[in-house]
Amino acid sequence: MAVVALIDLLNGPRLGFLSLLTLGPTFASVSGSVRRTALIGAIALALSLPLAAYNHVLGRTQNYVTLTTIIAITGASMLASRLRIERERELANVRLVAEAAQRVLLRPVPRQAGNMRVALSYTSAAAEAQIGGDLYEVATTPQGVRLLIGDVQGKGLDAVETAAWVLGAFREAAYDKEELPDVAEQMETSIVRHLSGEKFVTAILAEVRHGTISLINWGHPAPLVLRSDGTVQVAEPPEEAVPIGLTTFGHTRPKPYEIPFADGDQILFYTDGVIEARDGGGAFYPLADRTDLLRSEDPQAALECLRADLLNHVGGPLEDDAAMLLLRR
Repeated sequence: MAVVALIDLLNGPRLGFLSLLTLGPTFASVSGSVRRTALIGAIALALSLPLAAYNHVLGRTQNYVTLTTIIAITGASMLASRLRIERERELANVRLVAEAAQRVLLRPVPRQAGNMRVALSYTSAAAEAQIGGDLYEVATTPQGVRLLIGDVQGKGLDAVETAAWVLGAFREAAYDKEELPDVAEQMETSIVRHLSGEKFVTAILAEVRHGTISLINWGHPAPLVLRSDGTVQVAEPPEEAVPIGLTTFGHTRPKPYEIPFADGDQILFYTDGVIEARDGGGAFYPLADRTDLLRSEDPQAALECLRADLLNHVGGPLEDDAAMLLLRR
């Protein structure tokens, strides 16, 4: 409003800019309170009077029209400000509920599990969201450290609901069953009851043992094992298996397999949102060529560096959720 008044004075009384004073209460409603919007409207009215006298329109019809316009727009702006504040309050409450749901669904993983250091990176494809269809969990059980990473088919709230069922099934079975195949069987039985239509879940179930790590893979991208000597191995399963939800159709069930996992080794679990991320030219993210970024002293810092490289490769928001779980023995 000060700029409008200055322009009006510099251009002389021939050109009037009084109607532009309505910009004050209009913009005030975007971020200010109702009281502040009203105050800005009052200042606009106060400024319009000496400017009207300067422009020789004080007491004329044009001046009355300008004053009426300022009053009307101030009233409308106050209403808009009140509605905005109510929506912001509702949104804040929804976010509090969402954050509570996130803490229950995707709990922070421990930075130390047994004799391993754990790092996590999770990026949701949904704007302003912190949870999606990808899932993870690390549990220190009497049988050892067990973990799960998975990806629910689909997106949105339906995928989040399915992810909740998968995590609930794992958290129950991981502590109840002695052997990893029994954990997998109980999870399948529980999850399939809640899957409807053509929904399915790809996942990897793992258990760290003395010198090895046991894996059960339901059609999920195979993890990368980074050896202490600098070599990289893809921990492919001996046989391809179908995702959870499709095993009831008589397809191959996953079989457990073991790979060496010695001191100084690392294993990187990830979802397909990582390897299917494309740059502007359509090229997929070359995860296997970026493993040197994970050689840092701090696993979490290394994983954050890898995530930054992934986002730089895409050059914008991800099209799919991307979760990465790094274990260093």
